[in-house]
Amino acid sequence: MGEPIRILVVDDEENFRSTLKDFLSEYDNEVLTAENGVEALEILDKFDVNLIISDLRLPIMDGITFTRKVREKGKEIPVIVMTAYASIETAVEAMKSGAADYITKPFKFEHILFIIERVLETKKLRELAGKSEYYRKLSNIDDLTGIHNYRFFKEMLKHEIERHSRYNRPLSLLMIDIDNFKEVNDNYGHLVGDQVLKQTAHLLKKSIRSCDIVSRYGGEEFAVILPEILPDEALKVGERIVQTIPCHDFKVADTNIGKEISVTVGLASFPKDADNAKLLIENSDKALYLGKQAGKNQVFVFANIGLQMKV
Repeated sequence: MGEPIRILVVDDEENFRSTLKDFLSEYDNEVLTAENGVEALEILDKFDVNLIISDLRLPIMDGITFTRKVREKGKEIPVIVMTAYASIETAVEAMKSGAADYITKPFKFEHILFIIERVLETKKLRELAGKSEYYRKLSNIDDLTGIHNYRFFKEMLKHEIERHSRYNRPLSLLMIDIDNFKEVNDNYGHLVGDQVLKQTAHLLKKSIRSCDIVSRYGGEEFAVILPEILPDEALKVGERIVQTIPCHDFKVADTNIGKEISVTVGLASFPKDADNAKLLIENSDKALYLGKQAGKNQVFVFANIGLQMKV
């Protein structure tokens, strides 16, 4: 076996409990014992247990009910059930109730070591898979604002461009920059600036559809991918964002910035303005830059370069 673990053995036969405890203890495991399910549940309330080995035929509470109650407690503890040859069907029922594996009596102790190692390895793999998924999600989230980050944005834009190309569907990209953000940091401090970024991210999420993808592109710049939308409809989304931000009363603790915050939006559409993700970003960035040059607090459309589109 691997590292020592704490095992709970549940069986109403005292001799069997003692023998199994002695055998598992030889491998430096800590072994607790109980003669029925009620006693076992009380032990689980007091101790952290890595593994349970339980007979299916128990007094007061049968093994299937016991297994189910372990799960109801929200404890992710693997349960190995023991059964006689004649009751394999019962063991299968126990596994449906949440048991990790079963072993038939009589058995060789060496065989139960094999089952224990297999069950614990499966548990470990599931935990690693869960952590992998957790960290994968975590790696796609911006720590400050709680929305998607630049990495996720790049992956999703590439994916959406490929999907929209395949089905010949329109898509638009908004690049959004907070106007005069350096002055916010200079006048109120970076902690207040961070809160402005968080509140702006929240307002952006409220201004778009559930299928749209909002990300922090970097610094005070955000990006919104608008799938399945025509350029004119995307323009309306951009205008709604430009109108929403200055109406918000930005309050941070004792600091009241009021309604001084505005944003400029650059809009480019696929396939009208670009046929790939890289060019779509470049063209929406150009529109954003020209919007800044033209006076800020507005939407600037790449296809209409030279026209200032005030909101």
